[in-house]
Amino acid sequence: MTDRELRGLRRSADYQFGRGAGAALFSPPDDLTVTHTSSGRPRQVHDGDGRVVTYGSDGRFRLGPAGGTRLADGFAAPRHRVVVGDESEPFVREGRNVFAKFVQRADPELRPGDEVLVLHEEGDLLAVGRAELPGAGMADFETGMAVKVRQGIED
Repeated sequence: MTDRELRGLRRSADYQFGRGAGAALFSPPDDLTVTHTSSGRPRQVHDGDGRVVTYGSDGRFRLGPAGGTRLADGFAAPRHRVVVGDESEPFVREGRNVFAKFVQRADPELRPGDEVLVLHEEGDLLAVGRAELPGAGMADFETGMAVKVRQGIED
């Protein structure tokens, strides 16, 4: 990865997730490998633990399990988080979606379409996905999908 490409990825991450996300997701750069499209645009970023992010054609990142772990370590709660309890933990780990009635807490700044981290109430990262409801209302709704889970994270 070139310095120019690293700066661009970090800048995009800071824009999407907030200041400091680029450093959290893409440090140290020596551990990262990048795959590219045929036109040379970054497609996926991997580290030794797996996929960090996929860089979509719309310019937004889709988190992978390794990226979810890095982002959770880089930001304090409740930032980018949706918290669920014991009832839904095994299902979310399998990659099933999170429904509103099982949400205990959520980042009030979340908007539909944002990338989110789904955590157990004890702090374990269960999955990464996309918010379907605003964070301020997730815990208030009794029905509906709160998070479209992209990938569950096994124990």
